[in-house]
Amino acid sequence: MATEPREAENAIGLEEIPTERQEPPKGQKTFTVEEAVETIGFGRFHIMLYLIMGSTGVAEAMEIMLIAVVSPLIRCEWQLQDWQVALVTTMVFFGYMVFSIVLGLLADRYGRWKILLLSFLWASYFSLLTSFAPSYIWFVFLRAMVGGGVSGHAQGLIIKTEFLPTKYRGYLLPLSQVFWLAGSLLIIGLASVVIPTIGWRWLIRIASIPGILLILVFKFIPESARYNVSTGNGAAALATLQRIAKMNRAAVPEGVLREPAKEGRGRFKDLVHPKYLRTTLQIWIIWLGIAFAYYGVILTSTELLERDLVCGAAAAPPWQPGSASEETHSPCHCHLLGAAAYRTMIISTAGEIALNPLNILSINVLGRRLSMCITMGCTALFFLLLNICTSSTGTIGFLFMLRALVSANFNTIYIYTAEVYPTTMRALGMGTSGSLCRVGAMVAPFISQVLMNASFTGALCLFSSVCAVCAISALTLPIETRGRALQ
Repeated sequence: MATEPREAENAIGLEEIPTERQEPPKGQKTFTVEEAVETIGFGRFHIMLYLIMGSTGVAEAMEIMLIAVVSPLIRCEWQLQDWQVALVTTMVFFGYMVFSIVLGLLADRYGRWKILLLSFLWASYFSLLTSFAPSYIWFVFLRAMVGGGVSGHAQGLIIKTEFLPTKYRGYLLPLSQVFWLAGSLLIIGLASVVIPTIGWRWLIRIASIPGILLILVFKFIPESARYNVSTGNGAAALATLQRIAKMNRAAVPEGVLREPAKEGRGRFKDLVHPKYLRTTLQIWIIWLGIAFAYYGVILTSTELLERDLVCGAAAAPPWQPGSASEETHSPCHCHLLGAAAYRTMIISTAGEIALNPLNILSINVLGRRLSMCITMGCTALFFLLLNICTSSTGTIGFLFMLRALVSANFNTIYIYTAEVYPTTMRALGMGTSGSLCRVGAMVAPFISQVLMNASFTGALCLFSSVCAVCAISALTLPIETRGRALQ
């Protein structure tokens, strides 16, 4: 019987969770889920899996990016101060942080598929309610609930990871960024059309449609076979593998599926066990820093566009009746985003796919650690370059590169985290990492929307410093997961 590679485990001295092994009858052929996945290979099932689970990124991007385009309108409608606008984004990620740990724990205990379905139902329900929010307080509360539901969307990535053969993970998982990009561009495009005509409340209702549609197609995706064997449900795992083999026109290995059930699934203490502690802490630092930088870039872009802060230019003068302007203005004379601003947001957002081919090549040739170190270091550099006095075109170029780099960082850390933890704690590992990620996202609005008004250079230097720390942490991670079979 083939055995999984042990070199990577030795790098951090991973301990096997004690299990009661039942030896098969002498001479009987056996196989594991890992061997079955590798034998079946890539085929039609994986294409369907990639399209459906990848599309969860469209729904997530639309819900998260929604705040960036709606903030100027609620600022005006409810006469909000800077800190109140920043609090909206912070509370979305607070909900994400709290529920991410809980849903990750539940996914390791009760299944990835069930939690994924629950999270989409939850997010869609509260997203629709948000469009009827009668006040600022209700809006903040309901968006926090949406953030809680969106936190469970990470289970889609875990299901993809656990079904993909080893050699395809480094290529297909980064390509999932295409779906996030599509969602981001879709919400910006919709905002430019819907907001001036029927308002931001209808934008929120339309943005919830992709999540509702995805709920209807989840039935075509089975529960993870790796999860099923970890709970001792070998029959369900075998049925799933046979279904995949049939769709791919392949065959499962000969023999009996034999893999011991794991005890103690989804335990937080396993993440901070001395054997995992260093890896876990460094992953948490990287997740926090990447989210801080990513949402910092998004919100900084909005602030630059909303206030017209290019090369120290003064904010646009108050709107006067009859003045010619491409921007739209509210009855309370707020300076809102117009067609030119939306075009700039689309251009900078498109940067998220610009480095994708290079990122895929890098993580498969240089490895996850070195690739992440390079992109984080470049992110730190471009934050500093944003201080340079330049034209509007130059600023857009810097924002374009920043979006490309922070997107590459997210690609790599998602893959690394899903690969470094074993099945019994993979969802919890992703959940806790996602929670720390949202801590960074919660802080970012106050730097981009509050501190930046007091010190533009200070805010950018803070973003740059955090990215530099993450680059060092990535380089010193104790294990490289490139080419390693899932545990």
